[in-house]
Amino acid sequence: MSKSVLTMKEIPLTERPYEKAEKLGISALSDAELLAIILQSGQKGVTVVELAHKLLLEAGSLDGLFDMSLEELRSISGIGRVKALNVTAALELGQRASAKRAGRKRHQVHGPHDLFAYIESQLRFQPREQFFIIMLDTRNRIIRHVLISSGGLSSSVIQPRDIFREAVKANAAAIVLVHNHPSGDAMPSEADRTSTQRLSEMGQMMGVQVLDHIVVGSEGSLSMRALGLM
Repeated sequence: MSKSVLTMKEIPLTERPYEKAEKLGISALSDAELLAIILQSGQKGVTVVELAHKLLLEAGSLDGLFDMSLEELRSISGIGRVKALNVTAALELGQRASAKRAGRKRHQVHGPHDLFAYIESQLRFQPREQFFIIMLDTRNRIIRHVLISSGGLSSSVIQPRDIFREAVKANAAAIVLVHNHPSGDAMPSEADRTSTQRLSEMGQMMGVQVLDHIVVGSEGSLSMRALGLM
């Protein structure tokens, strides 16, 4: 007779993530135990905690989960459509909450590190290049940020009219350009320098200052203004 799927209730009481979280607090759980709560159930002969350990091993690390597509998650034995969606939804929700919390703490931009704190978590582990603008008022306070373009594995297509349309719509006095390098290296490329110069000139013509261009990599972020490239 084949073994049935093991649910959370069939794990010994002392090993159940739910009970451990209630007794010791959610921060006491390991990465695998937190992931087990998201997965909810294991597979035949494998507890949900064991399945969570297996998933982390396949990803290489907790950070590695951000790089896995739905298809890659579903290719792992025991991870079906629902579990894959649960994991990706939890990761996305965490990133959004982190970005919004940072935004509430750092309303006014005093320098590059305020910008890093605001947007870095949303872009740091994106497998494809994305281009955002952060819009600021006359006191350098963040109005909001908008996704302008989402591209391939190494580049995204930027339309200047899309950038300045959003800036004008938000009545922004200044904008910050932001994009990620999926390669992980945040050093601005020659193409980054050229496009930044072009957009800065267009901004001057339209009365919208291009304050900075932040490039996000897996190990951190760099400010083109701080590097003397603007």
